[in-house]
Amino acid sequence: MTATADGLATRRVASPHLRALESESIHILREVAGQFDKPVILFSAGKDSVLVLHLARKAFHPAPLPFSLLHVDTGHNFPEVIAYRDRVVAAGGLRLAVAKVQDWIDDGRLAERPDGTRNPLQTVPLVDTIAAEKYDAVIGGARRDEERARAKERIFSLRDAFGGWDPRRQRPELWGLYNGKHAPGEHVRVFPLSNWTELDVWNYIEAENIDLPEIYYAHRRDVFARSGMWLTPGEWGGPAKGEVLENRWVRYRTVGDMSCTGAVDSQATDVRAVIEEIIATRITERGATRADDKLGEAAMEDRKREGYF
Repeated sequence: MTATADGLATRRVASPHLRALESESIHILREVAGQFDKPVILFSAGKDSVLVLHLARKAFHPAPLPFSLLHVDTGHNFPEVIAYRDRVVAAGGLRLAVAKVQDWIDDGRLAERPDGTRNPLQTVPLVDTIAAEKYDAVIGGARRDEERARAKERIFSLRDAFGGWDPRRQRPELWGLYNGKHAPGEHVRVFPLSNWTELDVWNYIEAENIDLPEIYYAHRRDVFARSGMWLTPGEWGGPAKGEVLENRWVRYRTVGDMSCTGAVDSQATDVRAVIEEIIATRITERGATRADDKLGEAAMEDRKREGYF
């Protein structure tokens, strides 16, 4: 493996399967650069958005990254993740815009939910920021294996002027051809990792030696049990009366709002151990650790119709 001055790994992954996935994702990212005027990468510093950024830098190396980054910050993010986000942006000389949910609450455009979670509140700041900045393509790390509604989505997903998704407007994507045409006010959500699985992501992270926020690996943490998940205490509202803090070995399979993202019991302190855990599990990371996906059978699809990513 060799590395560029800014630390970008340039080695070629050994697995033919991973090479094919990498090639498809890079092709998609180059299509975005060729078809759109102002694309942006949604960057939460979760593993999938980290992977999208890594692939984008590979796609255009040695030229500068042609995309800026956007993070919708709920204000309830894990401190380790925010620290990682800022470190990556500074090290790479990247452009990052942050839409803070707190700003929308402060001026009355949003109201706090009774349950304390802000994850569903991300939609309005996201759609407002897309409109204000005139982004015509928004690139994210969603994958089809995560959840049924995401399995329905095309790689180039047309959204209306309000960010809404209509599955009846999805276009065919034959022979690797992607149609980015959209009317004024509309935009396209782009998912370069659509055909990756969680296991693919971690195998690629291992092959490329990609750095991640430390909470993806097992560590001791104060957590409490709620709705079958281990949640981290915080200003968002936990623990409640009767919920007891325990210090446990845990890690996170996905990263989101602290109020709805659960940890899993784990002793996996490195990438290889995480991969072994994933091979043995039969529950997707969102199914195991995201409370916002358990609100109903069509919870994700309902949010996507309203503009959620």
